[in-house]
This record gives sequence, C-alpha cells and structure tokens, in this order.
Amino acid sequence: MIDEEDIYIFAKFFIRNTMAKIINEVSRTFSEYLIIPGLTTKECTPDKVDLKTPLVRFKKGETSKIVLNTPFVSSIMQSVSDSGMAIALAKEGGVSFIFGSQGIEQQAEMVRLVKNYKAGFVESRANITPEQTLADVIELKKKTGFSTIGVTDDGTANGVFLGIVTGRDYRPSKDRLDKKVKDFMTPLANLVTGKLGVTLSEANDIIWDNKLNTLPILDENQRLMHFVFRKDYDNHKEYPNELLDTNKRLVVGAGINSRDHKERVPALVEAGVDILCIDSSDGFSEWQKDTIHYIKENYDVKVGAGNVVDRDGFLYLAEAGADFVKVGVGGGSICITREQKGIGRGQATSIIEVAKARDEYFEMTGVYIPICSDGGIVQDYHMTLALSMGADFLMMGRYFARFDESPTRKLMVNGSYVKEYWGEGSNRARNWQRYDMGGNDSLKFEEGVDSFVPYAGKLKDNLDITLGKVKSTMCSCGVLSLAELQTEAKITLVSSTSIIEGGAHDVIVKDTKN
Repeated sequence: MIDEEDIYIFAKFFIRNTMAKIINEVSRTFSEYLIIPGLTTKECTPDKVDLKTPLVRFKKGETSKIVLNTPFVSSIMQSVSDSGMAIALAKEGGVSFIFGSQGIEQQAEMVRLVKNYKAGFVESRANITPEQTLADVIELKKKTGFSTIGVTDDGTANGVFLGIVTGRDYRPSKDRLDKKVKDFMTPLANLVTGKLGVTLSEANDIIWDNKLNTLPILDENQRLMHFVFRKDYDNHKEYPNELLDTNKRLVVGAGINSRDHKERVPALVEAGVDILCIDSSDGFSEWQKDTIHYIKENYDVKVGAGNVVDRDGFLYLAEAGADFVKVGVGGGSICITREQKGIGRGQATSIIEVAKARDEYFEMTGVYIPICSDGGIVQDYHMTLALSMGADFLMMGRYFARFDESPTRKLMVNGSYVKEYWGEGSNRARNWQRYDMGGNDSLKFEEGVDSFVPYAGKLKDNLDITLGKVKSTMCSCGVLSLAELQTEAKITLVSSTSIIEGGAHDVIVKDTKN
C-alpha cells in the first residue's frame, strides 16, 4: 500500500522531470551594454585600424581562404541583396549573399553579373521597349530612380539596343502620356557607342572627345552590354578595400535552402559563386546537416549555416562541416519569430555564448570557425559591441536596405523619402523554405513584416561614416585590430537610467533640419 510520504516523493520526482529546462540567465540585447574606454596610445589612430576578418573556417597556423576587408555582409533578402548591392558592397570590402527566394536561373544570373562586373562598366538596370509609352517611362524612372533608360527590342538589359531615353527627351507637363517611346527616344543612329572589349580608359576618352554623358557599350550583335557614364569618371574614387578572388573578380555569396539545394547549388557553382549560406530561421536541424554534407561531398565551395543562439547549436553545425555559423533568432527589425513562436534569445547573450563555444572548439580541435552576428543592430555602436563580444562579422538587412543600391523602390511617404523593406517571412516574400519545418511546401504563418526604412543615400557615403565610428571606438579601447578588440575590450552592463544619461538630456535640442 502506498502511503502519503511515497506519494509526495513520487510527485516531487515527476514534477522535477517533466518541466522544461529553465535558464535563469537574463537574455540581453546590445542596448544593455557599453564599452569601457582603454588607454589610447599615440599609435592608435583611425587610419591605422585594420578591420580584416576571416569569413570561413581555417586551421591553426593557416589563414582563412576568404578574408573580409570590411566585417559586414548583407542579408539574404529580396529587399536587400541583388547583384547591384553585391557589386557595391564587394567594392567596399564586404560580401552580399544574393537572395535565394527566386528562380534558380535568376539567382545564378545575378551571381554571373557580379563575377563579370568591370569597374566603370554598368549594367543597365532600367530598360524599356520602343512600343511602350511615356507613362511607362515615368513609372520606370519612379520605380528604379534611374534617369537614363535603355531602349531594347525586348526591354531587357541585354536586348538588341535601339536607343536611349533621358530627361532631355520628353516633357511630362506637355507631352502626351500615351506617346510611344520610339517617337521621342534618341535612336541608335544618333548615338556614339563603344564596342564590347573597349577598356575603361578608351571609353572615357570617347566620352570626353564627343562631350557625352553616357556611352552605350554594344557587342557584335548590337546587344546592350553596359553603360559608361561621365559622372562615374568625374566621381571616380579608388576602392582600396574591394574584395577580389584570385582572378581579380569581385567576391559574391548566395543564399540557399535545404529543399532545392541539389538543383540550386550546381547552377550557382557554375555561375562562379564564391560562398554559399543556408538561409533558415532555425539552423539547429538535421536538414542543415544533410545540406552541408551534400555540398561538401560534391562541390569545392564554402558554405555557412545557421541560425543558432547557443553552444549546442554552434557545435552541431561545426561538426557538420559549416564554414561559418550565423547567430541570431528573432532579433531582426522586420522579424516577428519571437512573437509568433516564442523562440529566440537576446542577441548579445547569444553572441557571448556562441563566441565562447567557438574559442573552446578552436582550442580543442585547432579549427577556427567564424561566427556571424545576424540581427539585433539598432545603433551603429551596436556593431562595435557585437564585434567586441566575439562576432567575426555582421550580417545586416535594415542597414543596407536604406541605400540606393538596394533593389527596392524609393518612395515619398508623409513628406520623407523611404525605401521599401520586407522580411523573408512576410506574405510579400513568401519564402516558406526559410521557415520550413518539414511537411507541406507553404508558408503557414508570417514571421516577418512589410515595412519602410528611411532613405539614406549611397552605400559608400554611409559606410564611410559607420566604419569611422567603429574605428574611433577601437582607438578609444587602445586596439588596432578586431582580434585585439575581442581580447582587450572591457564591456559593462548598463541600467535603464544610464541609457537615458547617455543621450542628450535636460536640454532643448535645436531643430537643425532646416
């Protein structure tokens, strides 16, 4: 017969073994930390700071096969990373991962465009047919922001070239909106063109000798290959940090999923992709392990994996063969995974734990696997915090979505210019593969939103400011490299009142916008 004491003991055992494991450590964000200044020596000046960082795994005593010159990569998103963003970011020393929520051939073509890019030779990203109308031209200009439009037989970037349309060819206030493009374009017969194979120096000479603003570059079949612009010559600056492969071509990445990787990866490799990344909101899965194994067994290409938020997730992907591991679940500005599913972790806590696991793995195996902080960046100083906490590089979406080079429309909303920005888990993107948990191929519920971000201008101008802040903070810590930052930086938790103290307070701030 069971007495009351036996029942009590049984109840205690049952309750203790049927509860979830509770981690009492607070899950923290970057906003809860600050970096304490160190000794700034006379040698610590921003021009001496080196931001190089490994992108893929390497063994002790060796170097990474791909080293970023700038510790930033752009997110695997429709609204962020296309060929235009990939070219712009690679020229600044980072890498774009071209979004995979599109057709395989379309993604492969974007990779080819980046690998075939030549400085000064610009692919036409606004094109139209001669049978379209002025209304179509105005809409295209509004959508893309480009004032020079190529006229081709099929309206594609590499169609048979028939002429161009610029702002000097029409007057919206007086010309009929149904006027055909062929009736007001500047035809090929009236244009000076260059032949495919011309050097940039020769193209610029043609522009200057003929007092041109734009020089179309055509192949032997009269197909449009590139434009060369006078303004690019006038504004040309060297790109000392551009990231190149061994053949002096820009480095480019691409996102893949664990569903159609056996069809997608071969096409991307053939197109010349340098690195792949499995795009998933939850990377701690057997699906990712199988995908990594398939790639490693069949192709000589690097592949990152993720996302994870703790030691166990990192070690699982490290053992599976991932060349880098992405860290972060639910911290992106357009991500609502935490709201919808109740999973995730504060980004700072995630980075700190995974970085410790990475270092222990390196000591144990002699293999260093870089980690990428994905999400949770609100202020520029959060970037430096993430790097000091152990992230080797950062993946960002909202930051890059604001720029001219992102593929979305620039709009005027409530008197301010904005750019469209939507999550891969939104109904607009419908990237069900990223959130796939097996079963039917459909998006069960949203894990992202459709939004706007403030328009910020050109990538280069903004990136120069951001990197200037990172370098300045590093100098305040007395370090000149990211490796030194991770070992020498002192980080402190801050209270809610000290956060308020850190901004402008007890004053009336002047409006300096006018």
